[in-house]
Amino acid sequence: MAYERYSAPIPQPLPPWRQRLALYWKLVRGDRPIGWLLLLWPTWWGLWIAAGGVPPLWTLFVFSAGVWLTRSAGCVINDYADRWLDPQVERTKDRPLATGAVSGREALAVFAALMLAAFALVLTMNRLTVLMSVVGVVLAASYPYLKRYTYLPQVYLGMAFGWGIPMGFAAVQGEVPPVAWVLYVANIFWATAYDTWYAMVDRDDDIRMGAKSTAILFGELDLVAQGVLYAMTFAALALVGREAGVGAYYWYGLGAAALLVAWEFFLARHRDRDACFRAFLHNHWVGAAIFAGIAIDFLLR
Repeated sequence: MAYERYSAPIPQPLPPWRQRLALYWKLVRGDRPIGWLLLLWPTWWGLWIAAGGVPPLWTLFVFSAGVWLTRSAGCVINDYADRWLDPQVERTKDRPLATGAVSGREALAVFAALMLAAFALVLTMNRLTVLMSVVGVVLAASYPYLKRYTYLPQVYLGMAFGWGIPMGFAAVQGEVPPVAWVLYVANIFWATAYDTWYAMVDRDDDIRMGAKSTAILFGELDLVAQGVLYAMTFAALALVGREAGVGAYYWYGLGAAALLVAWEFFLARHRDRDACFRAFLHNHWVGAAIFAGIAIDFLLR
């Protein structure tokens, strides 16, 4: 019996337009949702507390879509600002701007398109929310340049990542009450902490290239400083719970989040690069646990 020989089909190259889209998708970190989730959870904390439960569906859509758009835009402008640094850092040397696969002009065009789309969504909200969105744009666009001039870019990241909290209160309530600002401060502490794990991954490369971060500032006291930052996060969240008059499930959520943070310290106790990166990624579950406590508490009232 004769057998026919079959050769494996030769892969066909992608059309040029699909290749560009793939590069843009990588540029906006579409393949890495962790940044979007870390921005989404505090935004949802604020929306649920502001609404006393599930917020209006259109408002929820606007803020959820806005989170993805602004986070994506933030990644683009971050890579644009760091195009001098990323080729020298092991973790970032293959990014599209670092390799030259995407030009600086293209990156700015993508950034502008994303921010315009986000602003178009915000225009459906009330006047206060629209005005506050301008501050959000300034925070997102200026953050990437901070690492050249200050050791505290992680603090500024927390300010940018948490701006959806007061905006959410403005959209739902038409004002920004004190509890919103306390929740905003809690997020600044939290973001500073988890982004310090991230900065610990790149610390050696950043020192070599002259970049700055909290990981470099804290030095050998990094784990102690992390403990203080997380303690301040939970202290602020406890104040939020007291002011919002929440029930037991909120505190269960905080307890679960605290246990998850303890696990991060166990992971990163030797300051190994991979372990610090895992600790950073693990904060998604911290944010989710806090949100679960908020959502369940309001649901069962």
